Parts: sequence; C-alpha cells; structure tokens
Amino acid sequence: MQINAGLNLLTTAEAADYLRIKERKLYELVAADAIPCTKVSGKWLFPRADLDRWLLAGMARPLGVAPADPPPIIGGSHDPLLQWALAESRAGLAMLPEGSDAGYRRFLKGEVVATAIHFHDVEELQADANVRIVSSEAMLYDSVLIGFATRVQGFLVASGNPLKISTIADVSARKARLVTRPQGAGAQQLLEALMRKENITEDDLPAAILAPTGPDVAQAIRSGHCDIGVATEAVALAAGLDFVPLVQERFDLLMGQRDAFRPQLQQMLKFMRSANFAARAKELGGLDVSTAGDVRWAP
Repeated sequence: MQINAGLNLLTTAEAADYLRIKERKLYELVAADAIPCTKVSGKWLFPRADLDRWLLAGMARPLGVAPADPPPIIGGSHDPLLQWALAESRAGLAMLPEGSDAGYRRFLKGEVVATAIHFHDVEELQADANVRIVSSEAMLYDSVLIGFATRVQGFLVASGNPLKISTIADVSARKARLVTRPQGAGAQQLLEALMRKENITEDDLPAAILAPTGPDVAQAIRSGHCDIGVATEAVALAAGLDFVPLVQERFDLLMGQRDAFRPQLQQMLKFMRSANFAARAKELGGLDVSTAGDVRWAP
C-alpha cells in the first residue's frame, strides 16, 4: 500500500473543476469561511482530502433512510489474542482474517464493521504507519482508530535457529526457504521494507511458499517445508519455534465512530480493558496491551 506522505493541494481553478462549480461561487464560499482552504503567497489552495470530507459531511439522505449497517465481522489481520478475545468476550462478532490491506479495503466498502491493521512504512520501519494511512483517507471522516496491542514482529525459525539467521541478508546468503504472506498483509509489508533497506530483491531469495496467517507460517516451518517466515513472537512461542525480534508494531482496530457505540463493539472494547484480557496477553507473550481500548486517532 502506498503511504501518502503529503497533501494533494488544488488550485482555485482545479478545485472549482473538482467540485463542478464556477470559480466565482468558490470565491464566495471562501469569503464566507464555508469551505476548507489555505492561502500561500497570495494564492488560495484547497486540500483535496479536506474537500472530500466537506462534501461527505454535507451529504443529504431522504427522511428515514440511514446508511446500511455493516455486518458484525472484524476483518483485516489475524492475531491469536484477537481471535481469543472475540470468542471469550461473547460479543457476537465474527472474524475474517485476510491481511491488513484486504481488511482495510473491505472496511472502506462497508463490508465489515471493523478491521484489524498493522501497516508498515517501507521507508521508515518504526513509523506509525497505521495513523499515517487512516489520517490521509478522506472516506474515514467519521471513523476512529482504537489501540489493541503493541506486538513484537520478527523472524520465525526452527528450534535452535540451525541456519543462524538474524537479518534478511542472512536469508539471502544462506538460501533459506522463505514463507511469504499475501500481498498487502502487514507481515509482508515488513518483509518488503527489510528487503528494500538491504537492497535485496525477490531474485536474491529462493522461491517461497505462501501462507495466509502467522500460525500457517509456523506450521510450514514446523513441518520442514520452509526455514523462515515473518510473524509475531506470540505465534512463535505457541508453536515452540525460535524467534528473532525485528520491530515493535501497533496492532489497531479501525471502526466507524457510530459503530463503536453499538452493543457488540462496546462489549468487545470493555473486554479489552479487563484483567482477563491482560492476563491472556501475558500468557501469549510479546504483547503490550497497556493502551488497549484507547483512541489512537479520530478526525
């Protein structure tokens, strides 16, 4: 996924054309402080994302017609603690683990009530890519990002780390058999960021097999089909594999502000602040849930 590092600014003519109004009408809106804009060196500029939010905020619907409620499904990335919490909380929420990007796209289409994400910036490994991405999306004008956990992400290797792998360069040098994740998955983004940092391409690595989730990565290594893959420390501990830590990442839940107050999500959020939830996170390992349930971003 591309991360929007800057504003998309429109000139007066471009903004008028984008809104399908005359420039004269646009100046009237500016004079009335009725439209988002900024003035630089005597020229008015209009952030496109803010124009989108402005348009959506004024959308009218016929009396009695409300937006369709999304189904009670949490999409996005898989996490053992999330899977356990959904069952243990008895909130009536299902899970559809497809990866961060796939879940994010479903959420934007209204196909899930919330989605779990852990994006990675290919340019800066420790950057808070979750906030950067959602804050640049105009369609999320009424959404909220809720913290779930801070996780340790790294390499899963066989017990004893027989190939002595500690970096992505070691993977290439030792011709280690790699397990990859679907395109757009957070773990795959991290792998691609590591490769980019070391100037390693796919041609430098042996042919890989694809695994949909972290536990599937662990199973591929345990069965001897592969040597290494990217997943969380909790997955490694559960599978009895060795773990090479790489980065700490934020694992968050993205949901609509209105939906966050629905009974099902309220029950889940309440459970995330419970002693039972914290105890389970400690048992799994590699998880910090001290800020679980906190609002990390809202427009």
